[in-house]
Amino acid sequence: MAADSRPDRTQNAGFGRLDCQRCETAKVDELETLAAGDFSNWLAMIGGVLRREGGSDVPCGSCTACCTSSQFIHIEPDEADPLAHIPKTLLFSAPGLPPGNVLMGYDRRGRCPMLIDGACSIYDHRPRTCRAYDCRVFPATGLSPDDDKPLIQAQSKRWEFERSARGEVEYKAVTRAASFLTEHRDELPGGSLPSNPTQLAAMSLALHESFLAESGEEAGLRVVEPTVESVSVEILRRRRPS
Repeated sequence: MAADSRPDRTQNAGFGRLDCQRCETAKVDELETLAAGDFSNWLAMIGGVLRREGGSDVPCGSCTACCTSSQFIHIEPDEADPLAHIPKTLLFSAPGLPPGNVLMGYDRRGRCPMLIDGACSIYDHRPRTCRAYDCRVFPATGLSPDDDKPLIQAQSKRWEFERSARGEVEYKAVTRAASFLTEHRDELPGGSLPSNPTQLAAMSLALHESFLAESGEEAGLRVVEPTVESVSVEILRRRRPS
């Protein structure tokens, strides 16, 4: 679900790009809040996305923040359709990943090269990363995009979820998961967790059930505090090939 957001080593106009994005951010900040939907329903949907059972259904409207924020797009070897619709000259091998995994970069303005006239020119053929991306993960987890993603920061702040009694408990579990992972970063498997906020948000969502237990209260759930050991076991379980 997460776009690769490492700094662009090939660009030399970073400051100008960010200044331009911040001008656009000021315009976004003036817009009204956005209905993010029912939190419990969204949580179930994004869980399916994390299990790779489908894409995220985001009511983006005319927003192109994720397409104009200097993001690298990971495309996996099995994505024949996107690979057939993206010029090979725009792709390069993804560092640290097996052969066949590639990244698509962005132009000097931080825009995806497939964004033409303000719209995705390959929308029906877009990569899995794009289909999974959902900036609602930030208000859902209490995390914030990197400072060099001002447009996504501004857009993510506009979302407002509806939360039932159950949804309120689920929300607290998700945000506690995000805090827990940050607090215990050096104690968990691998020595550290993703520094990329999008990937950290995804991990928090994937692990939030470890912070929930059944309850006789109205919500039917309550927030619990798991041990570092139990969260570590869950992280390792999810890393194993299925």
